[in-house]
Amino acid sequence: MSTLVLELRAGDLMVVNGASLRFRGRTRVELVAKARFLFGKQVMAPESATTPARRIYFALQCAYVGPEEERETGMADAHRLVAEFQEATTSNMARQLLERALALAEQDEWYQALRLVRHVMRHEAAVLGLDPASGTPLPPGAIAALRPAGAAHVGAMD
Repeated sequence: MSTLVLELRAGDLMVVNGASLRFRGRTRVELVAKARFLFGKQVMAPESATTPARRIYFALQCAYVGPEEERETGMADAHRLVAEFQEATTSNMARQLLERALALAEQDEWYQALRLVRHVMRHEAAVLGLDPASGTPLPPGAIAALRPAGAAHVGAMD
């Protein structure tokens, strides 16, 4: 049986099989059974799902680490939200990444699926002038500072 050993600091958050765990002190945890888990910065609170891409991430997160009874609904929501996003976006790259993310989720490759959606979230934030971390609007002067030097606008994804 393979195990995964994790080093966690005080205050770190981890969701395992739908249960939120916050560590009070520095600890070392060994997962000896297959578990569905995400770490603090990877976990999105429901109130943070404020944009189309963020709602897709949240739906996939629920399908992955949510309680068993929420997983099927989370995946159905993700499929619906991806279809809506793909219909509304002009970015072929975003469409392709989201299609790949759904395929990876269906193959039980959750980390890769969520990573691709985080990439789409960063792209969406740049296009819409939002803070990439929170999804909230940036002050007007901050938008230009996020653009690469010499770029007139953000149209392609890195």
